[in-house]
Amino acid sequence: MHAMQYELTLPADYDMTVVRARVARIGHLLDDWEGLGFKTYLIRERGVNGSPVNQYAPFYLWDTVEGMNTFLWGGAFQGLSNDFGRPSVRQWTGLSYEEGGAVGTPARSAVRRRQPVPEGVELAEVMVDAVEETERLAGEHGAVFAAAAVDTARWELVHFSLWAHEAPKADGDLFEVLHVSAPGRERLPRGRQW
Repeated sequence: MHAMQYELTLPADYDMTVVRARVARIGHLLDDWEGLGFKTYLIRERGVNGSPVNQYAPFYLWDTVEGMNTFLWGGAFQGLSNDFGRPSVRQWTGLSYEEGGAVGTPARSAVRRRQPVPEGVELAEVMVDAVEETERLAGEHGAVFAAAAVDTARWELVHFSLWAHEAPKADGDLFEVLHVSAPGRERLPRGRQW
Protein backbone atom coordinates (compact mmCIF):
# COMPACT_ATOMS: atom_id res chain seq x y z
CA MET A 1 0.00 0.00 0.00
CA HIS A 2 1.21 3.49 -0.86
CA ALA A 3 -0.20 6.80 0.35
CA MET A 4 -0.02 9.97 -1.72
CA GLN A 5 -1.20 13.55 -1.31
CA TYR A 6 -0.72 16.93 -2.93
CA GLU A 7 -1.97 20.23 -1.59
CA LEU A 8 -3.11 23.20 -3.63
CA THR A 9 -3.18 26.14 -1.24
CA LEU A 10 -5.32 28.80 -2.84
CA PRO A 11 -5.64 32.57 -2.21
CA ALA A 12 -7.54 33.64 0.90
CA ASP A 13 -10.35 35.11 -1.21
CA TYR A 14 -10.52 32.15 -3.63
CA ASP A 15 -14.07 31.04 -4.48
CA MET A 16 -14.07 27.42 -3.29
CA THR A 17 -17.24 26.73 -5.31
CA VAL A 18 -14.83 26.47 -8.28
CA VAL A 19 -13.16 23.45 -6.63
CA ARG A 20 -16.54 22.00 -5.59
CA ALA A 21 -17.80 22.30 -9.19
CA ARG A 22 -14.61 20.72 -10.55
CA VAL A 23 -14.94 17.70 -8.24
CA ALA A 24 -18.66 17.38 -9.08
CA ARG A 25 -17.76 17.42 -12.79
CA ILE A 26 -14.74 15.07 -12.84
CA GLY A 27 -14.63 13.24 -9.48
CA HIS A 28 -16.25 10.14 -10.93
CA LEU A 29 -13.40 9.64 -13.42
CA LEU A 30 -11.38 7.66 -10.87
CA ASP A 31 -14.30 5.56 -9.62
CA ASP A 32 -12.94 2.56 -11.55
CA TRP A 33 -9.20 3.39 -11.72
CA GLU A 34 -7.09 0.24 -11.71
CA GLY A 35 -4.69 0.07 -8.78
CA LEU A 36 -6.48 2.71 -6.70
CA GLY A 37 -7.72 1.71 -3.27
CA PHE A 38 -9.16 5.12 -2.33
CA LYS A 39 -9.05 8.70 -3.51
CA THR A 40 -10.63 11.17 -1.14
CA TYR A 41 -11.34 14.58 -2.69
CA LEU A 42 -10.67 16.94 0.22
CA ILE A 43 -10.95 20.65 0.85
CA ARG A 44 -10.35 23.05 3.71
CA GLU A 45 -11.90 26.50 3.70
CA ARG A 46 -10.27 29.45 5.41
CA GLY A 47 -12.07 30.23 8.67
CA VAL A 48 -14.10 26.99 8.68
CA ASN A 49 -13.28 24.42 11.38
CA GLY A 50 -10.18 26.37 12.29
CA SER A 51 -8.55 26.17 8.86
CA PRO A 52 -6.06 28.98 8.18
CA VAL A 53 -6.18 28.36 4.39
CA ASN A 54 -8.30 27.56 1.37
CA GLN A 55 -6.95 24.27 0.12
CA TYR A 56 -7.68 21.40 -2.23
CA ALA A 57 -5.76 18.35 -0.97
CA PRO A 58 -6.78 14.93 -2.30
CA PHE A 59 -5.44 11.93 -0.40
CA TYR A 60 -4.86 8.55 -2.07
CA LEU A 61 -4.24 4.98 -0.95
CA TRP A 62 -2.89 2.89 -3.82
CA ASP A 63 -2.81 -0.88 -3.86
CA THR A 64 -0.36 -0.94 -6.79
CA VAL A 65 2.57 1.27 -7.81
CA GLU A 66 1.47 0.77 -11.42
CA GLY A 67 -1.90 2.39 -10.71
CA MET A 68 -0.23 5.35 -9.02
CA ASN A 69 2.31 5.79 -11.82
CA THR A 70 -0.38 5.53 -14.50
CA PHE A 71 -2.27 8.31 -12.73
CA LEU A 72 0.83 10.51 -12.44
CA TRP A 73 2.34 9.88 -15.89
CA GLY A 74 -0.69 8.79 -17.92
CA GLY A 75 -2.50 12.11 -18.28
CA ALA A 76 -4.95 12.33 -15.35
CA PHE A 77 -2.55 14.33 -13.17
CA GLN A 78 -1.56 16.51 -16.13
CA GLY A 79 -5.07 18.01 -16.24
CA LEU A 80 -4.73 19.21 -12.65
CA SER A 81 -1.24 20.54 -13.38
CA ASN A 82 -2.52 22.41 -16.43
CA ASP A 83 -5.31 24.05 -14.41
CA PHE A 84 -3.52 24.86 -11.13
CA GLY A 85 0.21 24.40 -11.74
CA ARG A 86 2.14 21.23 -10.90
CA PRO A 87 2.11 20.65 -7.14
CA SER A 88 4.65 18.74 -5.12
CA VAL A 89 3.33 15.20 -4.56
CA ARG A 90 4.06 13.62 -1.18
CA GLN A 91 4.35 9.83 -0.98
CA TRP A 92 4.48 7.55 2.04
CA THR A 93 5.01 3.79 2.37
CA GLY A 94 2.04 2.05 3.96
CA LEU A 95 2.29 0.80 7.54
CA SER A 96 -1.29 -0.10 8.42
CA TYR A 97 -4.86 0.01 7.12
CA GLU A 98 -8.06 -0.80 9.02
CA GLU A 99 -11.70 -0.42 8.11
CA GLY A 100 -14.08 1.10 10.64
CA GLY A 101 -17.66 0.31 11.52
CA ALA A 102 -18.94 2.97 9.08
CA VAL A 103 -17.21 1.48 6.02
CA GLY A 104 -19.55 1.77 3.06
CA THR A 105 -21.20 4.86 4.54
CA PRO A 106 -20.72 8.17 2.69
CA ALA A 107 -17.76 10.03 4.16
CA ARG A 108 -18.21 13.61 5.36
CA SER A 109 -14.85 14.47 6.90
CA ALA A 110 -11.23 13.37 7.00
CA VAL A 111 -8.36 14.01 9.40
CA ARG A 112 -4.69 14.01 8.48
CA ARG A 113 -1.98 14.19 11.12
CA ARG A 114 1.67 14.38 10.17
CA GLN A 115 4.35 13.98 12.81
CA PRO A 116 8.12 13.54 12.78
CA VAL A 117 9.72 10.27 13.79
CA PRO A 118 12.00 11.41 16.64
CA GLU A 119 15.74 10.86 16.53
CA GLY A 120 17.19 8.18 18.80
CA VAL A 121 14.06 6.02 19.07
CA GLU A 122 13.60 2.36 18.25
CA LEU A 123 12.00 2.48 14.82
CA ALA A 124 10.12 -0.79 15.32
CA GLU A 125 8.45 0.59 18.45
CA VAL A 126 7.36 3.80 16.69
CA MET A 127 5.91 1.81 13.80
CA VAL A 128 4.04 -0.55 16.15
CA ASP A 129 2.61 2.53 17.90
CA ALA A 130 1.44 3.83 14.50
CA VAL A 131 -0.30 0.52 13.81
CA GLU A 132 -2.01 0.66 17.20
CA GLU A 133 -3.17 4.22 16.51
CA THR A 134 -4.66 3.04 13.21
CA GLU A 135 -6.58 0.34 15.07
CA ARG A 136 -7.76 2.85 17.69
CA LEU A 137 -8.99 5.33 15.08
CA ALA A 138 -10.79 2.63 13.09
CA GLY A 139 -12.56 1.56 16.29
CA GLU A 140 -14.02 5.02 16.96
CA HIS A 141 -17.70 5.69 16.26
CA GLY A 142 -18.22 6.86 12.68
CA ALA A 143 -14.84 5.77 11.33
CA VAL A 144 -14.92 4.65 7.70
CA PHE A 145 -11.23 3.69 7.66
CA ALA A 146 -7.87 4.63 9.14
CA ALA A 147 -4.37 4.29 7.74
CA ALA A 148 -0.79 5.03 8.72
CA ALA A 149 2.22 5.47 6.48
CA VAL A 150 5.82 6.71 6.71
CA ASP A 151 8.09 8.86 4.56
CA THR A 152 11.62 7.58 5.26
CA ALA A 153 13.28 10.48 3.41
CA ARG A 154 11.82 12.99 5.88
CA TRP A 155 11.18 10.49 8.69
CA GLU A 156 7.57 11.58 8.93
CA LEU A 157 4.52 9.56 9.92
CA VAL A 158 1.10 10.33 8.51
CA HIS A 159 -2.13 9.15 10.10
CA PHE A 160 -5.18 9.49 7.89
CA SER A 161 -8.75 8.71 8.85
CA LEU A 162 -12.06 9.04 7.02
CA TRP A 163 -15.31 9.70 8.91
CA ALA A 164 -19.06 9.43 8.31
CA HIS A 165 -19.74 12.52 10.44
CA GLU A 166 -18.30 16.01 10.90
CA ALA A 167 -16.97 15.62 14.46
CA PRO A 168 -14.26 12.92 14.33
CA LYS A 169 -12.33 11.89 17.42
CA ALA A 170 -8.93 12.40 15.85
CA ASP A 171 -6.23 15.05 16.09
CA GLY A 172 -4.90 16.78 13.00
CA ASP A 173 -6.00 18.84 10.04
CA LEU A 174 -9.74 18.51 9.41
CA PHE A 175 -10.96 18.32 5.80
CA GLU A 176 -14.38 18.24 4.19
CA VAL A 177 -14.89 15.28 1.85
CA LEU A 178 -16.41 16.17 -1.53
CA HIS A 179 -16.23 12.71 -3.13
CA VAL A 180 -14.62 9.31 -2.58
CA SER A 181 -13.48 7.00 -5.37
CA ALA A 182 -12.86 3.53 -3.93
CA PRO A 183 -12.50 1.00 -6.76
CA GLY A 184 -9.91 -1.15 -4.98
CA ARG A 185 -10.96 -0.87 -1.34
CA GLU A 186 -11.33 -4.65 -1.05
CA ARG A 187 -7.76 -5.17 -2.33
CA LEU A 188 -6.09 -2.95 0.28
CA PRO A 189 -4.25 -5.19 2.74
CA ARG A 190 -5.64 -4.98 6.27
CA GLY A 191 -3.56 -4.57 9.37
CA ARG A 192 0.18 -4.24 9.72
CA GLN A 193 2.07 -4.06 6.42
CA TRP A 194 5.28 -5.88 7.44
